[in-house]
Amino acid sequence: MNTVMRIRIKAFLCAVLAGLWVLNLSGAGLAATKPKKVNPDAAAPASVLFIGNSFFYYNNSMHNVFNRIIRSLDKNNKIRSTSVTISGSGMSWHNVDAYFNPEGVGSYSFVGDNEVVFNDPKRKLFDVAMMMDCSQCPVHPTLSPVFFEYAKKHSDSIRKHGAEPVLFMSWAYSDKPEMTEGLAEAYTKAGNDNNMLVIPAGLAFAESVKQRPGLNLYEPDKRHPSKPGTYLGACVAYAALFKKSPEGAEYAFDLDKDTAAFLQKISWETVKKYYGWK
Repeated sequence: MNTVMRIRIKAFLCAVLAGLWVLNLSGAGLAATKPKKVNPDAAAPASVLFIGNSFFYYNNSMHNVFNRIIRSLDKNNKIRSTSVTISGSGMSWHNVDAYFNPEGVGSYSFVGDNEVVFNDPKRKLFDVAMMMDCSQCPVHPTLSPVFFEYAKKHSDSIRKHGAEPVLFMSWAYSDKPEMTEGLAEAYTKAGNDNNMLVIPAGLAFAESVKQRPGLNLYEPDKRHPSKPGTYLGACVAYAALFKKSPEGAEYAFDLDKDTAAFLQKISWETVKKYYGWK
């Protein structure tokens, strides 16, 4: 095969991959897969590990907002959540096995006036490990197979340590709303393939934008969550994991009461619709 022919074949393959990427981003032709696991009988978790990237750690971390929503709804709830994030990361960047080392993540915490408390190394580290891939990974022509590979690999590792693996469906970029369907399809398929619960945050973002386009869920980069975006993601996580509406939560993350109430409502409506709950 001569050099010219090789160049033409390479150009053709690149064009095909680019076309597939556009289809994935737009969701064109994708079936509306329904989640198999809808969490009806699972006990509410006492501890949650957030595994992801900057989409989680923006705004002092979604896990902190998640904790405060829960405690504002139930003063006696002692929920313990920890966030392990790497900037720009996909799931393949994370050594999930290492996060369950009893002398590692969660082995001590800071309470009161910065007092260090060492936790019992024999206790169960986490009930739930919630994973999010990079913003494009599940629909990118090169990275999509890696997403599905590590959804299985990490879910197996998490179960080996006695915890429940969960996927957190990320949201579309604000200037590329067509990403929503492709991301939803990929996360739902990975969840179904590995019997994992999927938290439909991306669908909640899309519904919020549809109902209140003037409420900005994004930072100026059109990717990362604003405070309302982080709050919405935390509300969806609560609704899915606790099987309850976050409506009525007093903690509003410095948002006005009307905005917080709207986002609480959207999260519950989205979760019910996604899982097929009445």
